[in-house]
Amino acid sequence: MGLPRKISLLICLAVTGFISCQDTQTVVDDNVEIAGHNWSYTEKVQVPVVIEDASISYNVYLNLRLTASYKYSNIFLLIHTTNPDGKKTTERKEFRLALPDGEWLGSGSGNLYSYQMLFRENYKFPLKGKYTFELEQNMRDNPLNSVTDAGVRVEKVN
Repeated sequence: MGLPRKISLLICLAVTGFISCQDTQTVVDDNVEIAGHNWSYTEKVQVPVVIEDASISYNVYLNLRLTASYKYSNIFLLIHTTNPDGKKTTERKEFRLALPDGEWLGSGSGNLYSYQMLFRENYKFPLKGKYTFELEQNMRDNPLNSVTDAGVRVEKVN
């Protein structure tokens, strides 16, 4: 076997290995950067999610990234969901971000802390199709400082 053929074979094996290692359980994992790290009430983070199989269960997480300058131990969010049929719902949720002594609960790297907070567990979407999750900060501060990113992760439950 010549060298060009060996290289082609190695490339094919690498691509096949990469494709087979991809996370097939994740439907979406999108984050949106918050401009200037100042999250205003009017700046809603939108994440579209396409559900192809409404017969299985999913876990829905809210992603959040903030700096150590964030001055609260929690965050209140309004989560607006629009179904494929246009039906809209809104839920207000509180998420704890730090312990009473100020220790952050998220995973940290330097001055940045990341959170993946469970919003819906073993949830069955009522319809297949496109859903839109819209995240809105619901704290007293407007804008809310030191929030760098927000988003949604949806994964299939085994």
